[in-house]
Amino acid sequence: MSRIVAIDYGRKRSGIAVTDTLQLIANGLTTVPTHELLSFLVDYVAKEPVERILVGLPKQMNNEYSENMKYIEPFVRSLKKHLPHVPVEYADERFTSMLAHQTMLDGGLKKKARRNKALVDEISATIILQTYLESKRLSF
Repeated sequence: MSRIVAIDYGRKRSGIAVTDTLQLIANGLTTVPTHELLSFLVDYVAKEPVERILVGLPKQMNNEYSENMKYIEPFVRSLKKHLPHVPVEYADERFTSMLAHQTMLDGGLKKKARRNKALVDEISATIILQTYLESKRLSF
């Protein structure tokens, strides 16, 4: 099998998570400056088998898209153009930042470590991916 990649897209930096090749476990991979995200993904897909890419869908509580969507849509179009053989899907990212902070608290991270926004982005991407994997399992 191949991996699934999830992205928590941000204007400055984006968190990335991947599955193992059996698609059982989501792991944080890294955080990259957003202006380098496309080239990072193209390089990653050249080295690793990737079945699909998930991009966090920024919805508000009223189900409308947040302002960040105007940055995500052009990125997704570019991603599809550069990697036409890899399906790209959106995955709801509501509450992922809040869950990431709670995960850091539960994990016993010190206050200084919890301020690391790059780590929050990576954990958020992992939560997006883990939620996707769990929903996929429940649909079978």
